[in-house]
Amino acid sequence: MVEIPRNRRYSMDHFWLRPEGNTAVVGLSAHLEEEIGDVILLDLPDVDDEVAMSSPCGIIESEGIVSEIISPVSGTVAQVNADLENSPELVNEDPYGEGWLFRVLMDDSTEVESLMTPEEYRIYLTDLHGEE
Repeated sequence: MVEIPRNRRYSMDHFWLRPEGNTAVVGLSAHLEEEIGDVILLDLPDVDDEVAMSSPCGIIESEGIVSEIISPVSGTVAQVNADLENSPELVNEDPYGEGWLFRVLMDDSTEVESLMTPEEYRIYLTDLHGEE
């Protein structure tokens, strides 16, 4: 069973969002981290970049796999996790903590409500892959 922290919302693209007022921290789920394997390179959005809900905003590269980072909400990138530049393995080691990707100032905090709750995400994973 993959870890699914309760204080987050989840996208169908397997990214999580932890709201903090009108900002939110974004990262990838343990499920996605396991699917892509050892991360070797990240191309994150830049501070002040505009991101759109359900749209690509960066790249995650692992051995033989290149995946898009899909923003779970719309807004302006307020901060990126600079530690990932020299230590992309943090995404694998701690996807819900030190491996966070970026912080976004949300355009519309009600977008959070359209993301899956932890319970809904668990059901989604079960439906997709038979996981629990």
